[in-house]
Amino acid sequence: MESMEDILIPIAFFGTVALITWLVVFFRHRARADRQLTIRLALEKGAELTPDLMKSLSEPEPPKNKDLRNGLVWLALGVGLALCGFAVPDPDGYALRGCLAGAAFPFSIGVAYMIMWRYGVQTERL
Repeated sequence: MESMEDILIPIAFFGTVALITWLVVFFRHRARADRQLTIRLALEKGAELTPDLMKSLSEPEPPKNKDLRNGLVWLALGVGLALCGFAVPDPDGYALRGCLAGAAFPFSIGVAYMIMWRYGVQTERL
């Protein structure tokens, strides 16, 4: 028979993940609704919406080095998982192989981000 802790811990974990996701979505929606209300009120009062004003009210552009930063984080996560495998004393090597297999996914994502960053930087120069 399972104890109460065995049931409550997964529920609390997934509930927390769901709550954080809901909060992010809620506040993004609220910010967009406030922006739309501001534009609507400006139009009702007869204000002219210039392209500069519309650009300032729109979503901010992501930083130019966002792919580089994301790539570095994913690469660091992959390297950290791989190093974890070396730190576990396991004579059969199952822990090392498991950690290396798990590290391959974030490492590959990091490499993809680095490629996108490099490709994006080259297209901006043209």
